[in-house]
Amino acid sequence: MLTIVLMQNTEPVTFSFLWATFRISKLVMMVAVGVVAFILGVLVGRPSRVKKLGGTYIEGEHQREDSNTLSDEDKEYIN
Repeated sequence: MLTIVLMQNTEPVTFSFLWATFRISKLVMMVAVGVVAFILGVLVGRPSRVKKLGGTYIEGEHQREDSNTLSDEDKEYIN
């Protein structure tokens, strides 16, 4: 399907970008926009290892030593 869409859009068209006007194939423009969109998507969507509000990331800083954080009273209530 993608190949059909791309091959049907090979004729040159006039594009205006800011102050420049140029003629370029729709196919080239569609591929260029797709590549730029992919790169921006990867950059925006990648996970970050630094806190969003600033500071530096310290490995293991937020790990708990004891996974059992319930008090005896809480354990009794649950049972």
